Amino acid sequence: MPELISYDNGAIWYELRGDGEPLVVLPGGPGMDARYLADLGGLVNHRRLVLVDQRAAGRSAVPEDRNTVSFTAQARDVEAVREQLGLERIDVLAHSAGCLIAQEYAAAHPERVRRSVLVAPVGRVGREPDAVELASLRSGRADQEWYRDAAEADRLIASGGYTGNELRALQRRITPFFWHHWDESRWAEHRPEHATPHPWLRDAFYASSATPDTLADRLARLSAVRSPVLVVAGASDGMIGTAPAHAVAACYEGARLHVLERSGHRPWVEEPARFVEVVAGFLAADTG
Repeated sequence: MPELISYDNGAIWYELRGDGEPLVVLPGGPGMDARYLADLGGLVNHRRLVLVDQRAAGRSAVPEDRNTVSFTAQARDVEAVREQLGLERIDVLAHSAGCLIAQEYAAAHPERVRRSVLVAPVGRVGREPDAVELASLRSGRADQEWYRDAAEADRLIASGGYTGNELRALQRRITPFFWHHWDESRWAEHRPEHATPHPWLRDAFYASSATPDTLADRLARLSAVRSPVLVVAGASDGMIGTAPAHAVAACYEGARLHVLERSGHRPWVEEPARFVEVVAGFLAADTG
């Protein structure tokens, strides 16, 4: 398993899968072990996946300075990965919260990014779900046998006051909302050891989110990126919705948006053939 030492002497682990041209892959969570991405629905047959564990996640080290876990700071680790691979430019695929790191990296190092694939992004410079859309997506599952329990857990989370194991138990109960089709076999996709054990990590990751005072400048910085961008979302994504994906796609000139109709938050699991077709085709296209 390769390891690199990043700019602050922090150890970053990454895993290589498959053959061919490298594709740097950033997981979501934040703080998820990259192994939950598996082979990305068969994308491994088209590209060599470079699955990177974020700092303080998976097999990477926990830094002394928690400020370095913010998504803007973690863009520096992506640059360290590029240097380790010895590549002038890289293709990047990110999922969910990891899309924030990918977008920051492209803005900070536009000359180093060939193409970006942003899968189920949480937003542009922070989380940007549409509460009305999420409520509609979730209430639309009212005919499912699991709905009553998931809806009650959703209500309890929204009421606040839950932490630790109680909160984790509630979050597990709302998991069916995150899929287009839910059955008991989906539990295999949610292994507890893939989640972060650090209760502070989420706040540290999102600490660099834009504020009302910085939002316009931060978005202008992202929109200056000219490398091709593909945004992929699942129409049934009851975790983050499709509104963030639409906002992200609108941020970049010429960006492509594909909403997979029979997918939730992990489209490579629910529609693997279509996911691979869309992503591999985009990555193989001539950049001009």
